[in-house]
Amino acid sequence: MNTQKSFILASASPRRKELLGELIHDLEVIPSDVDERPFEGESPEDHVLRLSREKALRISAGNPGRWVLGADTVVVIAGKMLGKPGTPEEARNMLLMLSGRTHRVITGFALVTKEAGVVVNDAVESSVIFRDIGRDETDWYIRTCEPYDKAGGYAVQGKASFFIKEIHGSYTNVIGLPLCEVVTALKKTGVLKFT
Repeated sequence: MNTQKSFILASASPRRKELLGELIHDLEVIPSDVDERPFEGESPEDHVLRLSREKALRISAGNPGRWVLGADTVVVIAGKMLGKPGTPEEARNMLLMLSGRTHRVITGFALVTKEAGVVVNDAVESSVIFRDIGRDETDWYIRTCEPYDKAGGYAVQGKASFFIKEIHGSYTNVIGLPLCEVVTALKKTGVLKFT
C-alpha cells in the first residue's frame, strides 16, 4: 500500500499517529495550534467539523502539493461537550459525570490540499456505556496522569478500558480517528492505494 503524495497529520495525538501510521508509512506529523474552544451555540458535530477543517487548512497553507488530515474529537453527555481536562478536579468531575451512563464520542476529520481546498469533511459518532465507577477507581485513574490529553478524560485503549461496558459504533473513533471512514475517504480521493 502506498500514498500518492507525502502525507501530513495535523494533530499532536499519539493515538492518531499510531492508527494512521499503520497504513501510511511516510506520515509526517505537524500539529496545528487552532483554538479549540467551541463557538456560542455550536453543536458538537459542527464543532468537530469546523476544528478538523481549520487544523488541516492551517497546516496545508504552508505545505503546497501535500495532503493533510485534520481531526478533532469530543465527548458529549446530556448535551454538554467535554474536552480535555486540565486539572485533577476537572478529570474527576468528567469521570463521575460519565459513570453509569451512556455518552457519545464524535470525531470530525478533514482531508485537504492547498490546491483543492477541503476535499472531505465528515463526522463519525459512537456511543459508549460506562459501568458505575467508584470514587477509589476515579482517584486511582487520575493519579495515572492518563486523563489529561484525552477528550472526556479517559483512554478507551488504556487503563480506563475496565470502565467500559459497551461500545456501539467505531472503536477507533473512540480512540480518536474513525479508521473505516478515513480509509474510505483516502481511497476515494486516490490518496491511499492498496497495491
